[in-house]
Amino acid sequence: MADPTYTPPKIWTWDSQSGGKFANINRPIAGPTSEKDLPVGKHPLQLYSLATPNGAKVTIMLEELLAAGFSEAEYDAYLVNIMEGEQFTTGFVSANPNSKIPALVDHSTATPTRVFESGSILLYLADKFDAFLSKDPIQRAETMSWLFWQMGSTPMLGGGFGHFYAYAPEKYQYPIDRYAMEVKRQMDVLDRQLADKEFISGDEYTIADMAIFPWYGGLALGKLYEAGEFLQVEEYKNVQRWTKAIDARTPVKRGKMVNRTWGEPSGQLHERHDAADFDTQTEDKK
Repeated sequence: MADPTYTPPKIWTWDSQSGGKFANINRPIAGPTSEKDLPVGKHPLQLYSLATPNGAKVTIMLEELLAAGFSEAEYDAYLVNIMEGEQFTTGFVSANPNSKIPALVDHSTATPTRVFESGSILLYLADKFDAFLSKDPIQRAETMSWLFWQMGSTPMLGGGFGHFYAYAPEKYQYPIDRYAMEVKRQMDVLDRQLADKEFISGDEYTIADMAIFPWYGGLALGKLYEAGEFLQVEEYKNVQRWTKAIDARTPVKRGKMVNRTWGEPSGQLHERHDAADFDTQTEDKK
């Protein structure tokens, strides 16, 4: 049976909630809705986030920097509960006027530097610590291309496929088919790229891997939208090999725990202020 059709009015008006699971936080205007300052911890780097794939990119990189010996990458990570609208407080909007996690504030600069958009944060940290991004112009361009590939492609996976397959209040074949086709094409792009490369942009582990893994690695592991069987992710053998190698890294395991509020309590570290928190502050120990 065909999906019912909708005839758009001449002028769109905001007269009802829309967005399924996220209806209570979707709105057509920007700016804060409540007054609340952001907490500031003891480290120069202050992260305000949630362990969605976009949030995990940044905590993975921070943990990778620490594992690589960059002690100046120590950070405080504060939980932002987007389902409760905490991204619309005055403090968070001052850190990210787009009201999306993650947001980073670097207090080591003469005046605090705000950085928002996950890809921008990865690039900022790579340049700040001279790590996980080659200075060779050709290799740097390749890594940057894949970083921006992720930023441009993932809305089709998350806001497109994920929304209509997992979150929309009603299921319709047309949008699910459209976005499933595109997500499988993207997985094939990655699979071909990884056919003769250890990592996304070559032989070195870079911010491109950190950006792509939480989304497409999560999909390859069958943990994103519970869509692994539907999309037959096991057929992407090169993506599977790469995913399992990244997932086995200790800093990646740690990064995925930070600001996480679901799953096994032992895998949830709501706030992170020291490396010891992984041993003493997970939800199973409270």
